[in-house]
Amino acid sequence: MNTSEEPVEISIPLLGTLRPLLRRCCQTCTPCSWGQFYWKDLNSLGFLDVGRVTERDTRYRGWLVRRVCGLLAVCSWEVPADTPADLPARVCRSTRVRGSRRDGESQQQWQEKALRTLAEIQAPLSCFTLRLCSWALLKLLDRLFISVQLHEGQLEMVLRAARTPEVPLVFLSRHRSQLDGLLLSLLLFSRGLGVPRVTVGDQPCSPGLRALLQRLGGIFLPSGMEQTPSGGGEGLPGAVLATYVEEVLRSRQPLLIFLEEPREPGRLSAPARQWLVAVCGALRGRVVPDVLMVPVGIAYELLSGPSPQDEGGSARPLGLGSCLWAAARALRPRRGCARLDLGQPFSLWEFVDKTLPWQGCAWNLPAELLQPSILGPCPDPLASQATEVAGPDPLRAAALGAEEELLVTRLGLHCLSDSVAHSAITAVEITSALLLYRHWEGVFISRLMKSFSMLLEEILRRQHNVGFSGELFVLVHHSLGLLRPHLTAYRVGSMRDVLLIPKDSAEARRELGRHSAAILPVFASEVVGAGAIHALLVEVVPFLQPTWSLQELVFSYEELCHKILELLQLLPPNLLGFQPCQPIAFQSDDIVDKLLLCGLLESEEPEGQQWGCDLVDEPRWKKQIWDSLDFDSDISSGGAVVRKRCFKLSEPEGFPGFLLFLWRLLRPVLSTLGRAVAFLERPCWPQHETAYVEGLLQFLAEEDSFDPPTRSLALSSLQSFKKMGINMSRGPVLEEERTPAGPLLHLAQPFRCSARRKELEASILQFFQPGAHQ
Repeated sequence: MNTSEEPVEISIPLLGTLRPLLRRCCQTCTPCSWGQFYWKDLNSLGFLDVGRVTERDTRYRGWLVRRVCGLLAVCSWEVPADTPADLPARVCRSTRVRGSRRDGESQQQWQEKALRTLAEIQAPLSCFTLRLCSWALLKLLDRLFISVQLHEGQLEMVLRAARTPEVPLVFLSRHRSQLDGLLLSLLLFSRGLGVPRVTVGDQPCSPGLRALLQRLGGIFLPSGMEQTPSGGGEGLPGAVLATYVEEVLRSRQPLLIFLEEPREPGRLSAPARQWLVAVCGALRGRVVPDVLMVPVGIAYELLSGPSPQDEGGSARPLGLGSCLWAAARALRPRRGCARLDLGQPFSLWEFVDKTLPWQGCAWNLPAELLQPSILGPCPDPLASQATEVAGPDPLRAAALGAEEELLVTRLGLHCLSDSVAHSAITAVEITSALLLYRHWEGVFISRLMKSFSMLLEEILRRQHNVGFSGELFVLVHHSLGLLRPHLTAYRVGSMRDVLLIPKDSAEARRELGRHSAAILPVFASEVVGAGAIHALLVEVVPFLQPTWSLQELVFSYEELCHKILELLQLLPPNLLGFQPCQPIAFQSDDIVDKLLLCGLLESEEPEGQQWGCDLVDEPRWKKQIWDSLDFDSDISSGGAVVRKRCFKLSEPEGFPGFLLFLWRLLRPVLSTLGRAVAFLERPCWPQHETAYVEGLLQFLAEEDSFDPPTRSLALSSLQSFKKMGINMSRGPVLEEERTPAGPLLHLAQPFRCSARRKELEASILQFFQPGAHQ
């Protein structure tokens, strides 16, 4: 106890025992993989700094070793075996490649084309170039970041998975910046996992940079395949690409696939589809018994350079000079931290078996089909998948294109959702969300620290990891230092506090919004529920008496679920981080339960009646079975009253104003979607997708709104229009047609009428339109 009169500063440390350090795979899609490569004792391990190399990482000790320990460590890293030396001959001997030979084409011409295509994809590794660039990257990371953290338990889990015989590893990562490939490659190379083959997206590269990246392990799609559909990789380039991926997996080289492009976050890219098609084709062709997929999450406190999300779709070719100039500009005093997270590996074979039912009926033995429900727990899929059984018959093979498209899309979106869930939340992202959506008018640092602590507690309560630890005062001041160019600070005279006001500029709002976007998937269910509550309040607020309060309103379960489902049909699932294996019809119950758990809703029971959990309201023999199934009437057939579930608004004790904070988190998404409806009457239909996105961005920039337009939100609205199935339309707003020049968009017939567009816009505005209750 403090007996002096001096105030005591309270520091709130972040306890490591409360942090969910190891995330599990999906129990719905991969139940057998749930218990593999996971041990609870791995959570007790600490963190390591990927970019920090000391003399302990070498075999030598001494004063001189401490000066050149980075170079000695890089030289001691083992470079595993490259692809087979006879790789060109294997590619030319492949049945798939030989089947792509055209009639009348000579053997020499066909072989030269195949070898030229293979040279476009890859090149042999250069050990000298690899070690030299790794040493230079260590020096660059030391200047760019304070630390690059990775949990040792996650690394040990992946190392144990890498020891599985004859099973390769495929890492599936989100793409935050152009530094991701080099950073992840350095991580795998330095920790004994081998030099990965890293896929390079659709970013154009100069010949010199392309040759350098290939020597470091980079692989490219052949010319003409970057924008083709996933099922359209026929011909010689597609055959060579599929054969090369088979050889990479057969030699057990790690493969790193980026699922998105930095300027299009949250959207499965066309190159990623091509690589996933090749990986799934290798598994279907029994080249390897199984493939272990490892989701990877990446989080940066500060991304150097301009935001890649706001760049245009047609970027200039990237060269060596521009890369060196970007690295030189990135060496500035403001430094943040980076965090890498490796998820639990899961079996691709099991995922395919759960995704495509006909695959399981065709490839699994009868005992394996009965195993989950009758015979007990599932066996080890890695031990049972080496059995040779017959493949699908010709009738099933006729539908291979549609099934393959379904598999690749679901696998890509599922892994992209896992990568987002594995990405840790940084202190800068929490501070940006609070400044933009809770304290935009200004806040004292002392109050900001309290809000930071409340939001941090809510994030940890949802089993989401954070990429920092330490005292609260230090964390808040560190994040404010990184956001200093977008804030204005005022020191009040006699008070020992500082008033912070975000700058009222589009650049400041865009930068704070870019950091705050990572908070939305954490509270995805609560945000959707808050939007549904908003829509119900908009309907009843005009009829309230002046003396009534919002806490006196009662919502029925059916009304709330109806609004939740209506909002879920408007939003793209990948934007909120929902997994594609979760049906929308079953998400409403989960969202209502989370609203009750977080304290935004409380059950309402009329006075004099018992709670819903009371089991002695009526003798069981007086009830009929069908009485409990009657949801359409308050009076059942037996005369008993069926009480409906009702709820009232409440204020969470640990986070005052939490509902308003959730409403504002959803505002940029719905605001962009509502403005995109107004844009539908501008262009001449049909038009190409790239032209539509650029025109939409220009249209959004014309309005001086609080939330500046971003390419990510524009692409999310486009995806919503493609997949939308609201009650008034029974179909999408935009219909897509595949053409050689790219996707061609057509405005659906019902939405060519202005009245139908007005109805669509009104259905969107009800979820975020400001009202008296805000």
